[in-house]
Amino acid sequence: MTTTSTNPSGAAGSEPAALHRAIGWKDAFWMASGVPALVLFSIGGIAATVGSPSWVIWMLSVAFGFIQAFTYAEIAGLFPSKSGGASVYGAAAWVRYSKVIAPLSVWCNWLAWTPVLAIGAGLAAGYILASFFGADAAINQWQVNLLDLSFLNEGLTLRINATSIIGTVILLAVFAAQHHGISRAAKIQTFMGLAVMIPLLIVGIVPIVTGDVLATNLFPIVPSSGAWNIEGWTLFMGGLFIAAWSAYAFETAICYTSEFRDPKKDTVRAILAAGVVCIIIYTLVPLAFQGYLGVDGMLQPGIVDGSAVAGVMAQMVGGGSVIFPLMVIMLFLALVLAIMTSMAGSSRTLYQGSVDGWLPRYLSHVNEHGAPTRSMWTDLGFNLILLMMSDYLFILAVSNCCYLVFNFLNLHSGWIHRIDNKDAVRPWRAPTILLWAGGILAFVNAVLLGAGANVWGEGTLRSAIIAILLILPVFAWRHWVIDKGKFPPNMLEDLTAAGSSDLSVRKAGFLPYLTILAGLTVVFLANQIFQL
Repeated sequence: MTTTSTNPSGAAGSEPAALHRAIGWKDAFWMASGVPALVLFSIGGIAATVGSPSWVIWMLSVAFGFIQAFTYAEIAGLFPSKSGGASVYGAAAWVRYSKVIAPLSVWCNWLAWTPVLAIGAGLAAGYILASFFGADAAINQWQVNLLDLSFLNEGLTLRINATSIIGTVILLAVFAAQHHGISRAAKIQTFMGLAVMIPLLIVGIVPIVTGDVLATNLFPIVPSSGAWNIEGWTLFMGGLFIAAWSAYAFETAICYTSEFRDPKKDTVRAILAAGVVCIIIYTLVPLAFQGYLGVDGMLQPGIVDGSAVAGVMAQMVGGGSVIFPLMVIMLFLALVLAIMTSMAGSSRTLYQGSVDGWLPRYLSHVNEHGAPTRSMWTDLGFNLILLMMSDYLFILAVSNCCYLVFNFLNLHSGWIHRIDNKDAVRPWRAPTILLWAGGILAFVNAVLLGAGANVWGEGTLRSAIIAILLILPVFAWRHWVIDKGKFPPNMLEDLTAAGSSDLSVRKAGFLPYLTILAGLTVVFLANQIFQL
């Protein structure tokens, strides 16, 4: 089996050196096939908060994500020996300008992706409990409170209940499925992906064909505040804010660059193929859902929390009680698929962050199958804590703050790489107009971060800032204490392949610093102007 780089720890022995080159772009596509299912995580929450414009929000958000994907496809091609996703490739641009900003990008990407494990497991556990027990059953009422977290967000607690216990079992099962490496995981996700995407497409298409999508349920496009005033625009941007977490997420298809057999061709094919599928599903499913139910129907508690979604989907395709059990199974598989996608991608972000010198060294380990098991265990342990939190929507909102910070930095890394590594070989070069469009969308994301975060709870942005700043002591320990202020040789070698390993060469001058300042200013102004 071919491996991708030298042992990051420099140790000799039987331990495999790195991830294995074992997949093609189709495998990566199926590894990212859990992303379309993410629409189910917040379709009800966005409709309940924003109102009738929710279907427009999903279309806009996935269009933004597709435009951004072109930048990510280009920078991934510069680093055929790296995995971990766009944040890793973007960090290589920012490291010339700040040792702190570069690991912050990687950290924010991981904080954005890893909570999918907890949220997905929690929702999947909820489906199991709802299928076998009534809402008033003792098992659904049992709970042990461990810690009051109201200082982060009002009413937030850490607790153990049936949901967290069943969710833990689901996460352990996903871990076992991925323990044997990327090739086997891709095969499993191919079958699950088909079992999920086909029903999602049916749900999106059938109501439109049968005429059950009513224009009166889609128009007029007016926010729940009743007018397009400051409050209305704030709600709309709050919807775009939370949708981004799902609709941009197919960029995870490039998390496996160093595991591609032909990274020069596979990288761009994987991300664009995943993007096309997401455009279709993120357009059809919200449109059909709202067109069938109407805004009032989508405000039902069972839609907002997800427990009644399977029943509605069965009605939408005309199956009634016959189709209902199949829809429950499909939704459960969709959530498990999303968990598998997240564990595969986020664990590789941790792994590559360790190899490159941003994160603790112990995360560089891989097992005999080429699976980054220590990173997977870290993912699992962190999410077992998140799984015990009482408000998954708050977790999602904090996670998305980190995601938009990552997107801002990495969309700008595209033009920084163009300037600093002008003559580097680019297996695929994004059209310049799309590179500029990505830079503009970076500032759109900054507006959404400032305006939309607090729509989902007063402590959202504050909690996200605390989470983001945790990287400072983590990176300081690794870089200045463990590595004595020097980066691992592998990271510098990768920079040489992309252009130059001389970190003192900064051809972009002050532009990256001005970009950071402008981004912070936009977030602050948006936060002050758009208020509920």
